[in-house]
Amino acid sequence: MNQILIVEDDESIANLQKDYLEINDYNVHVEHDGKKGLEEALNGDYDLVILDVMLPNMDGFEICKQIRLEKHIPIIIVSAKTEDIDKIRGLGLGADDYMIKPFSPNELVARVKAHLSRFTKLTQQQVPVEKEFITIDDVRIEPSARKVYVKDVEVIFTTKEFSLLLFLVTHPNTVWSKEKLFELIWEQEVFYSDVSTVTVHIKRIREKLKQNGVTSFPIETIWGSGYRFNF
Repeated sequence: MNQILIVEDDESIANLQKDYLEINDYNVHVEHDGKKGLEEALNGDYDLVILDVMLPNMDGFEICKQIRLEKHIPIIIVSAKTEDIDKIRGLGLGADDYMIKPFSPNELVARVKAHLSRFTKLTQQQVPVEKEFITIDDVRIEPSARKVYVKDVEVIFTTKEFSLLLFLVTHPNTVWSKEKLFELIWEQEVFYSDVSTVTVHIKRIREKLKQNGVTSFPIETIWGSGYRFNF
């Protein structure tokens, strides 16, 4: 049974989320304090974290950042903040989803199911022997291990960042729209169509490679159309 952590300071909201998730056969633990929530997320054996932004002692953005340094489990940020900059910030820090309050508890359950299903598929994915690794100049991608190396030094990518990178690299010389990439990688086109998520993840991929000494990597932005890996 999947283990879910909710970090939410509003007890009524947390209890409502907990009730709906437990009805759908998830084990749920709730924390109301930011620092305690981070400690629980790092030390507990959780499959997914639902994280509010406005929390006492530590905000959800910082918690998300700290979790991502150690774990690659799905993170869903929930917030009353409706500005695009907040959504982009959350996704940029490694969150897999950003839900704006108020929302239906059934929608939350649907997103939890989708993220857990996708995460399971990705972590269990088997890659043919002939594709044990892919090399592009100083970058080596190992699909079966889901790892990326630059000059033999590992660069840490989130689950979605790695999946997006691997998809583009293994489907070169084709322009992929943001909408199609979102549909293929996130599998949430029915109830979440904010394609700015794709833009943020592409930016993070480029930044991480650049920070590790890759000055040029052939993911090209095709303005008005999407992205293309040139190989």
